[in-house]
Amino acid sequence: MNETTRTYDVIVIGAGPVGENVAERARAAGLSTVIVERELLGGECSYWACDPSKALLRPVVAHADARRIPGLRQAVTGPLDVAAVLAHRDAMASHWKDDDQVDWLNSVDVDLIRGHGRLAGIRQVAVQTAEGHTIQLTARHTVAISTGTSAAVPDIPGIDTVHPWTSREATSADEVPGRLAVVGGGVVAVEMATAWQALGSQVTMLVLENALLERMEPFAGEMVADGLRDAGVDIRLGISVTSLAREGGRGGEVRITLSDGSELAVDEILFATGRAPRTADLGLESVGLTPGDWLTVDDTFRVTAIADGWLYAIGDVNRRALMTHQGKYQARIAGAVIGARANGEPVDDTAWGAHAATADHTAVPQVVFTHPEVAAIGLTTREAERNGRRIKVVDYDLAHIAGAHQYGEGYRGKARMLIDLDRNTVAGVTFAGPGVGELVHSATIAIAGEVPLERLWHAVPAFPTLGEVWLRLLETHRG
Repeated sequence: MNETTRTYDVIVIGAGPVGENVAERARAAGLSTVIVERELLGGECSYWACDPSKALLRPVVAHADARRIPGLRQAVTGPLDVAAVLAHRDAMASHWKDDDQVDWLNSVDVDLIRGHGRLAGIRQVAVQTAEGHTIQLTARHTVAISTGTSAAVPDIPGIDTVHPWTSREATSADEVPGRLAVVGGGVVAVEMATAWQALGSQVTMLVLENALLERMEPFAGEMVADGLRDAGVDIRLGISVTSLAREGGRGGEVRITLSDGSELAVDEILFATGRAPRTADLGLESVGLTPGDWLTVDDTFRVTAIADGWLYAIGDVNRRALMTHQGKYQARIAGAVIGARANGEPVDDTAWGAHAATADHTAVPQVVFTHPEVAAIGLTTREAERNGRRIKVVDYDLAHIAGAHQYGEGYRGKARMLIDLDRNTVAGVTFAGPGVGELVHSATIAIAGEVPLERLWHAVPAFPTLGEVWLRLLETHRG
């Protein structure tokens, strides 16, 4: 077995959007940097999550909106062109090739090693390549782990025999199953149910909880459930899968036994039941950490259990906020910190807040790309009450906004703003309705900037847009 040894200032394990951003910023700080990746550069988001899933969902949402607009409704007849949708999805996923990403990495002068990287002691990483070689890496300053997460599949009798879908298969499948069971009620579950029902599957959702999107405001999950049911999805709440069997091997019918004693037959079953950190085979034991654990970090993304601060964990693997945009935000912070510390510069809270991540605690935006959409940031009512925050809940019917009617007849939507009565600022916002995804950044600015309501009153929304809801929420608050 061939073995080589190399030394860099910074070693990054994982070349998704997070790892790429960390590596780029470390190199920009003048540090020699290498990134280690065993799959495709660009990671989950580029090939099996953000990009392909939205490519599947955008035609579905646009089609649903178009069928409600007078003058356009008559021109939109028949189902979606499935082949065209899947071809567009393939293009958005770069046909699962990472040539462009490699070119970009070369342009920022970051080295790439393809292989499985594992920690092998303090500032040490061993990489096993596909050719069977071992490359021993030493970091002068920092090792950054950005390996993300994978789908967490429950231990159910028979699950190993049915080859279930996870989010990867759901976003990359090249055929539409006639019948699809979706297990779960969170974001991946509702988005994939939306997409595949519109593409021709008969979708049945099996949801252990008694509502969809339970971590959000209740009205959001209720409206998404209504939209799914209108599209033909069968939603079964408060039910779980107790056993599985596939008849006739791959391609055969999947028989599902449910907790109420009934059975369901489908062609494929998708488990959208959470995420697990990709740390089980990362060599954590070599530095005194537990394989398979999430990695706890401080606000500069140093792993708190490592005494001398050479190990960082950035993105989903630290469990602070499992979303690509938050991971990239963390990468920008971590890259600035790594560069400053390695160059002997002070690490403090500058005017730009370049050296401490605060948004993970209070200002994490999220959009659910269903029909209707959901957009949210900050606290929900339940979270505020649980945290003892003194808040006022302000609701407004989005159907009363002039701009909403540009989305077609029969618009249904709702906005909720939580006001922190002690700070006189916005503590949380949730929107549900067609087109609301574009409202979330204004809410993010209000919350992250801690804009006093007296100043927010002077942020005049354009007419006629959905953004006018801000004026109506403030008017409702003032009474």
